[in-house]
Amino acid sequence: MFTTWPARRHACSSLFCHLNGVGSAMLYRMLDAVTSVKCETRRARKQIKVLQALDVAGTQLYHFTTIVIAGMGFFTDAYDLFSVSLIADLLGRIYYNSADGKLPSDVAGAVSAVALCGTLLGQLFFGWLGDRMGRKRIYGVTLKLMVVCSLASGLSFHYKPKCIIATLCFFRFWLGFGVGGDYPLSATIMSEYANKRTRGAFIAAVFAMQGLGNLAAGAVVLALSARFKNTAAYETDPVGQADYVWRIVLMLGAVPALLTYYWRMKMPETARYTALIAKNLKLAASDMAAVLDIDIVPEKEEADAIERHEEYGLFSMDFLRRHGRQLLSTTVCWFVLDVVFYSLNLFMKDIFSGIGWFGDASQMSPLEQTYEIARTQAIIVVSGSLPGYFLTVLLVDRIGRIKIQLMGFTMMTIFMIGLAASYKFWSSPSMHAGFAIMYAFTLFFANFGPNSTTFILPTEIFPTRLRSTCNGISAAGGKCGAIIGVLWFQYSETSTRSSLLLLAGCNLVGILFTLALPETKGMSLEDITGEMEEVSEPSEESATVAEAEFIHSVEIS
Repeated sequence: MFTTWPARRHACSSLFCHLNGVGSAMLYRMLDAVTSVKCETRRARKQIKVLQALDVAGTQLYHFTTIVIAGMGFFTDAYDLFSVSLIADLLGRIYYNSADGKLPSDVAGAVSAVALCGTLLGQLFFGWLGDRMGRKRIYGVTLKLMVVCSLASGLSFHYKPKCIIATLCFFRFWLGFGVGGDYPLSATIMSEYANKRTRGAFIAAVFAMQGLGNLAAGAVVLALSARFKNTAAYETDPVGQADYVWRIVLMLGAVPALLTYYWRMKMPETARYTALIAKNLKLAASDMAAVLDIDIVPEKEEADAIERHEEYGLFSMDFLRRHGRQLLSTTVCWFVLDVVFYSLNLFMKDIFSGIGWFGDASQMSPLEQTYEIARTQAIIVVSGSLPGYFLTVLLVDRIGRIKIQLMGFTMMTIFMIGLAASYKFWSSPSMHAGFAIMYAFTLFFANFGPNSTTFILPTEIFPTRLRSTCNGISAAGGKCGAIIGVLWFQYSETSTRSSLLLLAGCNLVGILFTLALPETKGMSLEDITGEMEEVSEPSEESATVAEAEFIHSVEIS
């Protein structure tokens, strides 16, 4: 049936506008990915007063108190996980009569990886429990595990070396289990207390305690080695004195956890958990009023909105559609990052030994070798790792998480290719300092990059009722990567040069999956996750973009 020209012109004009709208929408999404510019959404969000007050609250003393309380878990984590690489050679000399301190490969693999295995399981279990029982309620349990198992690790006594190592591994597994619980709980607590303007810096500051813990491990080993090797007893019984050193090093890991136990028990539950999961707005308001300078009276309409807001589970199609790609991306990014990060830290002494950095270990006494290893680690941490952590704290809310993560992965790749491509070249004593500088820059961009941002993003992009669980899953993916990295360096017969090139390839995978993640700086957690949505009329500005998302059929009559 023929139509009149005005009707055909109207139909063609409508179709052209829709096609033009589709192109505009695609261009908008590309610009959004690169510049992080956000347009007005077509759905209004019901903002709860107490949560809005948290988002706009100024920086207060309690924010810094929370950083210290939550950060001590990561201080202990780094101290316990990285100190074992410093005392492993002592174990080899004391219990296996190794001239150069090397443990048998199966024992070395167990000592290095067993705590990481415990950490992986702890992240999954306590992450899930944090969403079921509350963040604060089980926060003290992880701390108790860390204290008890740190002390017990140093008390691994027996007359048979195998029994001592087995006992040590048993307690280090449960130590790792407690450490693992601190990852999702500390990150979630800090993100839910922070305001939206400085949330990234606060979470990064909590994680930066990992760098201080790493430095503390090196400093304690240095101090104890220097103290014991200059005693008269060491002259007659070096092995016996060295046995005291590794035990004291491990037991001191309980101290930072003990110092914050009281304050962890006094912390109130986060307002977001109390309001959105426990659905108790009055308690959320009173809890926040007790620690922050805010005074909120909840309204009945807010309680009704919370009761009505949509809920879905981790294994639902709704979650898969909304957050499945994000969970895959955060997990893969953390996985490849930890393959690289833990390999570079736990096997630093092996990588440096490959270029002749430490000289002939068989000509050193037990504590002399340990002293040299600890000094090297301390130098790399002070010159590379710590500045990276602190720069992230300063700039993450200005530059954005995604740009920092992309930059970090890229620069790590460049520096690691530089280390690997001319690995034999670095063997010359005159080039050792250059190798150390390149190594420090690699760890600098790891920490001013994905090591910090992979911790921040999972606490921001998932809904409150699944935030701790998803953070635990992402972190467990990271520890999976750490275990693979440890086992690869321990058992693979691949050269150090080839291993470094393989680690550089892991960084490239991280770049690809980072592109699938959203930028979160300056946004409320509820805006990021889409919680508390209410259907509303689109504004005139957002209507243009919204219209472009659909191509309507045009009936020509």
